[in-house]
Amino acid sequence: MKTNGKYHADGLLPIWPFPIPVSEMRERYLVLYTGAINDVLRFNYDLQASSLPPAFAPLREEMKMAGMAFTVKGGPDITTDGEFEMRAQMLEDLHQDSVVIWDCTGDTVTSQWGEVMTMAALKAGCRGALINGIRDTKAILSLNFPVFHKYKTSTGMLGRFRMFYYQKPVQIGEVVVHPGDWIFGDIDGVIAIPQAIAFDVLIAAEKIVHKEEGIKEMVESGMTPTEVVRNGGYF
Repeated sequence: MKTNGKYHADGLLPIWPFPIPVSEMRERYLVLYTGAINDVLRFNYDLQASSLPPAFAPLREEMKMAGMAFTVKGGPDITTDGEFEMRAQMLEDLHQDSVVIWDCTGDTVTSQWGEVMTMAALKAGCRGALINGIRDTKAILSLNFPVFHKYKTSTGMLGRFRMFYYQKPVQIGEVVVHPGDWIFGDIDGVIAIPQAIAFDVLIAAEKIVHKEEGIKEMVESGMTPTEVVRNGGYF
């Protein structure tokens, strides 16, 4: 079990590590967009690898998600003993304001997420999922649950894919995601933000969004691009 001060004794439920309430943290992130956050991570923190693979797309273009990473690792596997029980326990351990992040070990065949799992996740206060394959798409859409996925398929995972463990670091593309890292996703993709800097990144990204409002006003006023740059703007 974790004893680093970020988790309760059970090792699963994070102690909120930010100076503002969870509701405010999420709402303020949901006003932002991934481009501003990416710029902050690259230019302020020299984190060039923060975006998860672009193959993950939102089920609806307008879907956005923000919350703390709850990580799951699984892969192709034909064994089924204990699989239902582990999946059920994982769903019970999802915490309020989590975003479940699945490392599916490159699986391109099965759906690891469907309607009933979505219902259970919503009951737990989960705020979104990133996963390779989904099914029951119409039902998930009706539940308005943010899902970022690679493909849709009717093939369930039982006997084809199984969970190995959860709430340990996972690697998605070139990004290592730790439990409790901040996750933000919109139409341009999904970004993982190290927990230790997630609040500071929020503040810096808000400043970018505010500054860009001024830049857009300069462009709309008729300034030439060189004049905009001379006045502190950029493109």
